[in-house]
Amino acid sequence: MVFGILASNNDVKKTLRELDILNSVIAQLAPEEEVVTHEFASLCLANMSVEYTSKVQIFEDGGLEPLIRLLGSPDPDVKKNSIECIYNLVQDFQCRLAIQEFNAIPPILELLKSEYPVIQLLALKTLGIITNDRESRVMMRDCQGLEHLLKILENKEFNDLHIEALAVLANCLQDVDIMQQLQLAGGLKKLMNFAENTTFPDIQKNAAKAIVRAAYDPENRKILHEQEVEKCLINLLGVENDGTKAAAAEVISAMSENLASKEFFNTQGIPQLVQLLRSENDELKEATSLALANLTTADQNNANAAAEADAIEALINTLSCKRDKAIANACTVLTNMATQEALRIMIQGQDIMKAIIQPLNSSNTLVQSKAALTVAAVACDVEARIEFKNSGGLEPLVELLHSKNEEVRKHASWAVMVCASDEPTSVELCRLGALEILNEINLSIKRKNNFSEGAYNRLLNNNLSLKYCQTGYLSSNDLIPDGFYDAGRIKTGTKLLPLKELALQKPSDRRAIILINSKPSLTYSIGSPPRIKLSVSVSGRSTSSQKRGKSSSTTLSPTEEKSESPVQTATTASKSFIKEKGTRKGKLRKEEEKSKEEEETPLSSKIVESNVGKEWCLPSDQEFCHYISEVTKSILPITNLKEQIEALAKYVAGKMGGPVSKESLHEFKWEHHISEIEFQLKSNIVPIGLIKKGTFYHRALLFKALADKIGIGATLVRGEYNRAWNEVKLVDQTNKGVTGLSSLPEEFIVDLIFEPGTLLKIKSREAQNYKLL
Repeated sequence: MVFGILASNNDVKKTLRELDILNSVIAQLAPEEEVVTHEFASLCLANMSVEYTSKVQIFEDGGLEPLIRLLGSPDPDVKKNSIECIYNLVQDFQCRLAIQEFNAIPPILELLKSEYPVIQLLALKTLGIITNDRESRVMMRDCQGLEHLLKILENKEFNDLHIEALAVLANCLQDVDIMQQLQLAGGLKKLMNFAENTTFPDIQKNAAKAIVRAAYDPENRKILHEQEVEKCLINLLGVENDGTKAAAAEVISAMSENLASKEFFNTQGIPQLVQLLRSENDELKEATSLALANLTTADQNNANAAAEADAIEALINTLSCKRDKAIANACTVLTNMATQEALRIMIQGQDIMKAIIQPLNSSNTLVQSKAALTVAAVACDVEARIEFKNSGGLEPLVELLHSKNEEVRKHASWAVMVCASDEPTSVELCRLGALEILNEINLSIKRKNNFSEGAYNRLLNNNLSLKYCQTGYLSSNDLIPDGFYDAGRIKTGTKLLPLKELALQKPSDRRAIILINSKPSLTYSIGSPPRIKLSVSVSGRSTSSQKRGKSSSTTLSPTEEKSESPVQTATTASKSFIKEKGTRKGKLRKEEEKSKEEEETPLSSKIVESNVGKEWCLPSDQEFCHYISEVTKSILPITNLKEQIEALAKYVAGKMGGPVSKESLHEFKWEHHISEIEFQLKSNIVPIGLIKKGTFYHRALLFKALADKIGIGATLVRGEYNRAWNEVKLVDQTNKGVTGLSSLPEEFIVDLIFEPGTLLKIKSREAQNYKLL
């Protein structure tokens, strides 16, 4: 008695452990001992078993078996102390296994009939622990344990036991065979009626949670659907208690895996869930958003039903919720809805591209992943991408590419691939370092994914200047746009400076940057009003500028074309690089004289000084516009593709200095000519139309640019030692084609310098010599 009472004190517990008396106390549980001895010995063990060390010692000293035996004692105090000690012991997995060996469930079930609520409650709590194991649930079923539980639920006087009874029932309902047995006995219907009709919110919530546990199994979902559980859940969504509504929403989430249930909730569940999504209760938001996420996954009808219930605004507001799971669920619903164009437009109209930035900046990887996936789904339109870029969304998106989480990296790569669908966004992504990060990812076998490779290629395909500088190759599908420039070969991972920054640099001895541009440009001559130069429009076959949605331009008159000499054109083009704010001719001359007297400063400081007060614009290229006009009139009408290619090759060679024999190639002084142009323009950037003496890579670039304008499919390949060439495919339509052997397409290199217009078979010795291999 003394030990039993004092063991409730923590200091006494510690002393008793040190004295190692537990084995002696367990010995007092022997059948021949007095009931009062059993009472206080079991009380001592119940108090000691609260601590883990004593719990282990009681089990190892064989205390569990006599405690189970004492559950049948006629004395209620012995029963109470014994079941309390057992409850403490079964928190440990080894003790739960021993419970099955000692067949403890029948005597525990008998305690449910006790007239003492505390004994019933302890028995239910113990069953709630041990029924987490499949073997114990089977024993519960075989011992008619479900009937005992249902009787407790049906008895309104046992309201204080209902929550614990529902917890045990929830464990049991995980098994299909128990679920079927309960259905046949009418117990499932009783459970749903109990859930709907009980007036106690906590009990109602736990009843719904019991159904949740059952609904996670596919076979159980079929049984629940047969019992029309959906109607019960709709009613539970309308109760006042938020916890019950959250539990009902959780059941709907699980039941949405059943197609029939998913269809049912289309009209009778989704509107209520959307309404609950506006609640201030974050737990309820999380549960309802999960239900909507599961209901709209791969189901366009439910996605439309959610939109009709005005879910979009509520979902976007949920993106600023404090619960990470609620945010992730809202992103999932928006992603599911965005698969339909009409709904995607509605979502874009609710400022989604601004709202999604906060989830992208989250520290939770689940939120990051789902937010990036939402960007990939919604940013399919140009306007959405522009808004996303202007709102500062690209920066956090690029940062997610650094994530160590595979799912985050994958979805971020996907989003980058979608955002890189147009040139301005692609250029901005490259500026933020996305290309370098993706290249690093793709070099790793473990980190790369299909989307990272696709995003990398998409960025290059929409930034052809960078693509050509890095890869040295443009395919026939890569149509050279206005503003394209060839800055020479750069290493993978190296940043290519924008054309504006290159234009503002002082002339140097570096390789000239060749510019392609047929757009008009405002030019300011000092002391005269601005004059607009218009580039030539191309009719007939669709051009690259027309295919990319760019506005066409007006053809120059013959008098305008002849009015300026090449030197005058070069001077005008150089003036078009920089628009001076105001015309201060005298001051400009003084500054030039002063700059000659000053000592040399570093290049970076020169660039900064030259940028002051100046605004750069893309220079026009009248000569190139004239080329387009001529090839459109003379070569585009030719119907034979081979003849078209030959004519264009001869045209390009004629504009670039004519044929050059192999013997006199070293005497072809194109470098001096390019240097003169750079000196006249006072810039490293040279519009291609100004080049009248061009080598391999100048001619190949011009051929590719003009071929794209008139619809001839040609590649552009960079070789070594200033070599570059174009490859074309010719298909024999008449079985008497170029080769005279077959109708299969063959690849040829176009000779632009030795014998312009000659087509060299790709594997021939002549082609290899042309490529300098």
